[in-house]
Amino acid sequence: MKKHTWHVFVFGIFIFFLPACDNSEPAEPHFWENPAEIDFDAIKERGFIRAVVDNSSTSYYVYRGRTMGYEFELLRNLSNRLGVELHLVVSDGLEESFRLLNQGKADLIAINFERSEERRKFAAFTNPINEMRTILVQQKREDMITSFDQLQNTEVFIKKGTIYKDKLRALNDSLDLGIEVVENEESLESLILKVVEGEIPHTVVDEDIALVNATYYDEIDVSFAVSNPSQVGWAVRKNAPQLLGKLNEWIARIHKSGFQAILYQKYFLNKKNSYFRSSSAFSSVSGGRISAFDELIKEGADMLGWDWRLLASLVYKESRFDTTAVSYAGAVGLLQLMPVTLRQFGVTNPNDPRESLRGGVNYLRYLDGFWLERIPDNNERIRFILASYNIGHGHVQDAWRLALKYGKDSRIWSSVAFYLERKSKPEIYRDPLVTSGYAKGHLAVQYVIDILSLYESYKVLVNP
Repeated sequence: MKKHTWHVFVFGIFIFFLPACDNSEPAEPHFWENPAEIDFDAIKERGFIRAVVDNSSTSYYVYRGRTMGYEFELLRNLSNRLGVELHLVVSDGLEESFRLLNQGKADLIAINFERSEERRKFAAFTNPINEMRTILVQQKREDMITSFDQLQNTEVFIKKGTIYKDKLRALNDSLDLGIEVVENEESLESLILKVVEGEIPHTVVDEDIALVNATYYDEIDVSFAVSNPSQVGWAVRKNAPQLLGKLNEWIARIHKSGFQAILYQKYFLNKKNSYFRSSSAFSSVSGGRISAFDELIKEGADMLGWDWRLLASLVYKESRFDTTAVSYAGAVGLLQLMPVTLRQFGVTNPNDPRESLRGGVNYLRYLDGFWLERIPDNNERIRFILASYNIGHGHVQDAWRLALKYGKDSRIWSSVAFYLERKSKPEIYRDPLVTSGYAKGHLAVQYVIDILSLYESYKVLVNP
């Protein structure tokens, strides 16, 4: 072999094996393979737990201004037991929920999960919170399905990513039914509505969702179960054993106390209550309104430069949208104005919602002007305004002076709230800088927390 030919041959061999030495970037790990390192100690230290929930007629919604839902009430009880605040994230699909969990953007998925080998890749699961059957949702007809053999060659639409696909495949394998499973990105309740309207023939959902929807859709039948009861629980990161242990302790507690059973009765077995909550115009699930006064509240919010849902949160906290509400101290109307404030801002009929809102908005504008130069940041200033609305700006100003005195940043609400909370203590309210005297300042601090917490729920559940 000539020398030139030999060189060509060797070069060809080198080129042939070159892919084995590929220096391209290695494949990125799956999102569940390196979960964020956040366990209960870290959650406790930061002061809040993030939970993923569904925005549905069973899990988390607003009804007549009040935040409600089976999972919401369970989570509120849990957060109180753990001694942390509750922050909620609305699910945008199961895969996204698991992604948020593993990225550390959520700590818990409060959705009913049956354990499966596939799901064990994504998360660890709590002890069972409940048992659940899978129900076939169909229109009431003479020829509706009442036995498994009638499922032969039927078409069943399901939400993508759910365990229903495996259950229907198991039925196909065991009974040779030939069920055609069609996966869909829509929510469970959207699929139920399509059954109601005749767009699709069947869907399957958990029993609790089926029961609630049957209370306000007379057209559907939810009597046929396609599975026996299965245990369901919630999900946490696989590397969060402390949190998992706390959750399992709490689950044992709510079962023993009967709290879980009481909530289940309230949301799923009391058909009358479920119907009114889920079909009301003032439900985020159906009507999308907060109250009968949304338009007036929006006008007032425009005058303030606020998100109208923030003002709605304040109105709900003050009066529950009751125009005739009267407090023990004599405050009246939607925004619970005291007689002196009514006179100051020209309200002659406090039971008139337009007048009451106008007077309250004018008072809020006055408070905004009072704090404007002291608190330049809008988000911080809103907290000062809300506290002042509740307890009077004189008491809040006392706490602001004390923050200055002790070298704290008086432009930050948390610094001022520290002293406002302690304004019932003699060593605080007797300070020479305090001009408004004794006050139960801790109630005003909690008032701000309550309104902003409700506002966060409204932002998630109600369109701007």
